[in-house]
Amino acid sequence: MIDTVRDHPPVPSPATDPVSILVVEDAPEFQQVLGAVLTREGHRVQTVASGEAALDAARSREPDVIVLDVGLPGIDGVETCRQLRRFTDAYVIMLTARDEEVDRLVGLAVGADDYMTKPFSARELVARIQVLMRRPRERQGGRSSTRVRIGDLEIDRDAHEVTVGGEDVSLTRLEFALLSTLAERPEMAFTRRMLLEQVWGFDWVGDDHVVDVHIANLRRKIDLGDSSHIRTVRGVGYRMETRPDS
Repeated sequence: MIDTVRDHPPVPSPATDPVSILVVEDAPEFQQVLGAVLTREGHRVQTVASGEAALDAARSREPDVIVLDVGLPGIDGVETCRQLRRFTDAYVIMLTARDEEVDRLVGLAVGADDYMTKPFSARELVARIQVLMRRPRERQGGRSSTRVRIGDLEIDRDAHEVTVGGEDVSLTRLEFALLSTLAERPEMAFTRRMLLEQVWGFDWVGDDHVVDVHIANLRRKIDLGDSSHIRTVRGVGYRMETRPDS
């Protein structure tokens, strides 16, 4: 199969700021539809047909958002997302033809920020992208310092850096926003709905299970041994531990 790369010149739109979007889809008709819809919104769009091409394009073009089909030839969408997360924090929306929970969980577990099941409306995709590009929301008040230290965990909001025991930890933008939200009020138990509103926004259109998946990803990255920085509050949600324990 010939891997076709197409650039779609943006159509100026007064309603939105242009976003650089990489569409990874091997079906030509789907490439064409998505490219046309997103360019009409004024975004800069590039389409590729394989995971290998997606990795090359993500390195060279540094897109803001990657729309990634799961069922790709060669390197599938899940493995492509896993490799993307080694060098980019672009928002990733995964597309799957099957409405099965395991597909969604696997996609989120390897670093996807959102998922959509085919068929879906182009208007919904545009709305999902707009929601993601408004995250994370920076709060204007109530912060006395851009650095937060909790035990061996240190968060630098301005530099967008996290260290554990002096070692750098690589987080996606949503993971960083989620961790910062919990760390800002470590004495408070946040419900899943509260975290969705703070990190994903009031207009989030997915379900609250996405919070659990991102919490699990955070724990794998910031926890050492049997201790945990994030405690599950049964029947409520999650809170930050000031003294991580098992």
